[in-house]
Amino acid sequence: MQSIAEKLTSKQIKSPLNYIGGKYKLLKQILPLFPKEINTFVDLFAGGCNVGLNVKAEKRICNDNLKFLVEMYQDFQKHNLSEILQHIENQINKFELSLTNEEGYKKLREHYNQHKNPLDLFVLVAFSFNHQIRFNNSHEFNNPFGRERSSFNDTMRTNLMQFVRKIQAINVQFTCFDFAQFDFSHLTENDFVYCDPPYLISLGTYNDGKRGFTGWNESQEYKLLAILENLHQRNIKFALSNVLEHKGKENEILKNWLTKNNYLKINYLRADYSNSNYQTLVREKNASIEVLITNYESSTPKNLFG
Repeated sequence: MQSIAEKLTSKQIKSPLNYIGGKYKLLKQILPLFPKEINTFVDLFAGGCNVGLNVKAEKRICNDNLKFLVEMYQDFQKHNLSEILQHIENQINKFELSLTNEEGYKKLREHYNQHKNPLDLFVLVAFSFNHQIRFNNSHEFNNPFGRERSSFNDTMRTNLMQFVRKIQAINVQFTCFDFAQFDFSHLTENDFVYCDPPYLISLGTYNDGKRGFTGWNESQEYKLLAILENLHQRNIKFALSNVLEHKGKENEILKNWLTKNNYLKINYLRADYSNSNYQTLVREKNASIEVLITNYESSTPKNLFG
């Protein structure tokens, strides 16, 4: 029989945060393409941590450049679940938060921006528009109120409880570095790096990689690809999530990189979460061709340029 700890570590969990572009619904396509045995797993653009917390590995490093998000995860690690839930309920009562009380939400937002309590950030997100995390250039949380839509509902509570239990049961470290400053020097051939950066050709205000911090542009794209080439030279496996085409646009930087490096493998994913291939996707008007690019053989990848 499985122990409680084994059940906690093996059960697939969903992040309590609503990240646009989050990979929870794609996990069944992505995870089987990862190496079977991983020592240290690096989730370089962790976001909601849907991939980092569901992968099988001896150790996980979930990294994000948004320090307030990382601080919240670190607080989830060090406080017991009852303390976290009690804090959330206390703040909901104190600020009289509800589906309609925008004034209470704004008062909590002001309170958070003054004191930056990591757990208050989660309460804010629960009642913010689409449960999104947004900061301005002064690093003030500025997402508007989610009137009639957002609250700390039962689903969010359940996801939070499972999330906290999971991160307290597994070996996971939360770090805050810009991807270009992350230290890869300690990694070996038994480790694995997963990258889910903002997608260059599908950037919007919700997916610009910025959120009051560093944005994403062609320069950032080139930097990341150079890092991945360096990892390959050191025989370290990696996987990159991205889109080759989106609403008539093509990521020429990425396509040229694939052509230049013929060791790369392309695994086609479907937004409707079923496996697919390139020929099927190109027949669909304005299809978003989402891929997982790896530097190792996985499943039965089809090479776009072969």
